[in-house]
Amino acid sequence: MIRVTQLKLPIDHTEEELKNKIRGALRAGNIPFTYQIVKQSLDARHREEKKFVYTVDVSVKGEKAILRKVDHKKVMLTSEKPYVFPEGGILPLRHPPVIVGSGPAGLFCAWYLARAGYCPLVLERGEEASRRTLTVERFWKEGILDPDSNVQFGEGGAGTFSDGKLNTLVKDVFGRGKEVLRRFVEAGAPEEILWQQKPHLGTDVLVKIVQKLRGEIEEMGGTVRFCSKMTGLLSRQGRLCGLRINDQEEIPAQVCVLAPGHSARDTFFMLEKTGLVMEPKPFAAGVRVEHPQAMINRALYGEEKNPYLGPAAYKATHTCKNGRGVYTFCMCPGGYVVNASSEPGLLAVNGMSYQARDGHNANSAVIVTVQPSDFPVKGVLGGVEFQRRLERAAWQAGQGTVPIQLYGDFCARRWGTLPGEIRPAIKGKYTPGDVRGIFPEEIGNSLEEGIHAFGGQISGFDRPDTVLCGVESRTSSPVRLIRDRERLTANIEGVYPCGEGAGYAGGITSAAMDGIKVAEVIAKNYAKLL
Repeated sequence: MIRVTQLKLPIDHTEEELKNKIRGALRAGNIPFTYQIVKQSLDARHREEKKFVYTVDVSVKGEKAILRKVDHKKVMLTSEKPYVFPEGGILPLRHPPVIVGSGPAGLFCAWYLARAGYCPLVLERGEEASRRTLTVERFWKEGILDPDSNVQFGEGGAGTFSDGKLNTLVKDVFGRGKEVLRRFVEAGAPEEILWQQKPHLGTDVLVKIVQKLRGEIEEMGGTVRFCSKMTGLLSRQGRLCGLRINDQEEIPAQVCVLAPGHSARDTFFMLEKTGLVMEPKPFAAGVRVEHPQAMINRALYGEEKNPYLGPAAYKATHTCKNGRGVYTFCMCPGGYVVNASSEPGLLAVNGMSYQARDGHNANSAVIVTVQPSDFPVKGVLGGVEFQRRLERAAWQAGQGTVPIQLYGDFCARRWGTLPGEIRPAIKGKYTPGDVRGIFPEEIGNSLEEGIHAFGGQISGFDRPDTVLCGVESRTSSPVRLIRDRERLTANIEGVYPCGEGAGYAGGITSAAMDGIKVAEVIAKNYAKLL
């Protein structure tokens, strides 16, 4: 296999033009070949001559002869080792492995264990995806919150109601990342996610995919139970022996994968009382900002709309004078701000897009780094209390609805002005409120400085009528469940912390990769069920 890199073509190129570009790089004349796109990225530095840049893998006869006459900086031999799940171990397994949570980490862990013959049991506190969607939509419309089935909890986890971004910065040494993308494609995702620089699925596609993966788990011998919250972790002499479900039922368990998601605060408190070792973890908090998508397109592409590119996405960072880092996070082109609350009397927001990304606004989180030293309550769960204080203030600022404040008013420390040209695109009710008052002074100052700095990077970002929505507090888990680096087990033998909620991932793909990683370790250690 020959890999060809740095193939640059106009964004409106044809398939034949790409083939001719490959043919020219190989200097192979009319020798027939087949190719597979490995990566597609956009070079928009010259706005009048925007180009797609490709890396492709080519199958062709006479590789050695071709390689003798090509530019070896751009053309080289390559080989891809197929992903291989390990063979089973030897420790006897008396009960099916139990997986707590059906987000990306739990879902992928269960899928690979099921395929290997381990018949896992998945416990999910929320509803299955279709019913969950109706429950969430009712919450957005009527404000009726189900604490166990909402934007944070239910089949597919918090990522189901998001933009569905699949890019990750985690190094894919073992091929797990590519395996995750392939699994998504086989479950119904578009094939382009295999090579796009910033692949995404969208909420509407994710719902169908998680349902498909769950059906496959069940077909391969696994079991999925919804509305089944783990309320107790039972151990004897440092070893897991069972789980309590909904405070009513106890089941025996020898292996438990803890993948509860970053918002499972009641679970964290229960685990601390159980004696599971954990530590406070830094995260970030701030606001969701909304701008016209056409403005973002113009700032980044030089034009308001381009049929070949779709809506533009951005990422911006700034270090404040006070030393705090401010950065954009989870940017949703053509998306919506959503009320992502999961506890009564508390309010949090997130961002969401459908696959088409055809909404009139762009939104992203603008967030400030927060360290355990900032937490008002010290101890392992101090970050949870910090999040709750922010969310309680947000609830009060919006009188139970999403509080919004224009950036100009945020800077002037006033509120109540109605939105101007930028029409809020929010799932759930909203009202003007004192968003700045949600935050400690230093974080509020950092947000003001950061948004102004981003205006120097993206024209119009700091316009006075930019809509700020509070509060973005669920950026990552505020705790880390400690696990052994090699064995991946917690201090209670048989318990495997996993995914974003446990502090070992940061997004859909990295969480799914961690789920596969934990499944591998379980399979290496334990024999299949008799």
